[in-house]
Amino acid sequence: MTIILGTAQLGFIYGLLALGIYISFRVLNIPDLTAEGSFTFGLAVSSVLATAGHPWIGLLAAVAAGCLAGIVTGLFQIKCHIHPVLAGILTMSGLYSVNMFVMGERANITLIGIDTVFTDVASLIPSVDKNIVKLIIAIVLTLIGTVLAVMFFRTHLGLCIRAAGDNETMVRSSSINVDYVKVIALAVSNAFIALCGGVIAQYQNFADINSGVGILVVGLASVIIGEVILGKKSVTIGLVSAVTGSIIYRIIIALATTYTPLSAYMLKLVSALIVAIALSVPAIKQTILLQKTKKGGV
Repeated sequence: MTIILGTAQLGFIYGLLALGIYISFRVLNIPDLTAEGSFTFGLAVSSVLATAGHPWIGLLAAVAAGCLAGIVTGLFQIKCHIHPVLAGILTMSGLYSVNMFVMGERANITLIGIDTVFTDVASLIPSVDKNIVKLIIAIVLTLIGTVLAVMFFRTHLGLCIRAAGDNETMVRSSSINVDYVKVIALAVSNAFIALCGGVIAQYQNFADINSGVGILVVGLASVIIGEVILGKKSVTIGLVSAVTGSIIYRIIIALATTYTPLSAYMLKLVSALIVAIALSVPAIKQTILLQKTKKGGV
């Protein structure tokens, strides 16, 4: 039961990460590698403010930190004309030093015995099991994030971002400031990613400077698995599928670590294989369809 609850909790929390990855990689169609830096940025800010007695403000500050990271990456792209991949790498690299500074030059921070959003809510409903409380908080935060994202992409600005991701040339010819749109989209994307980092810090009761390593693969795996399950019918479906994919991904990881002799350090390899397999599904389907068409023609 504990494994099931833990898997569900992490699945929903990392759903926030999947939302951010979906916005940059699918909606805006930009390979943004800022994620590993912005995730740790949110984690660092949240943990420091939690130790200062402000866990809720820590989550809000994590969102602001993610926005700032996304804006920096966007400015690198539109003002310095740096390739999106390199812009993300530059921001991610720079954030390592920033995160160390935020964490007081410490590689990790413990939150054991410190009030967090989870302990605050648990104290309000002491009759409910703490694991259930954690699950409720994870669901509520991810649900709010998903609803806000869906509503945002139905606004005029959201539609402009979607249009810029589909056809940037057409959008420019329509007198829409594509550069502004890109910066806003990257800010929103990294805000979700940093919020995920902030929640994870308070969930696991510690923050580590290397927590963001490989986090991009986790987000991509969630997005791709969700798309395989629910398809790519619309942005709304895409956002929901990203969260769904996050939960399924966590179930796969839980099964892989529980029922196989794999060590903890093998998780990165398992994640990479999951992404590779999920990315291969469309090609496999296309090959099968082509083979059926050839047989039908014969």
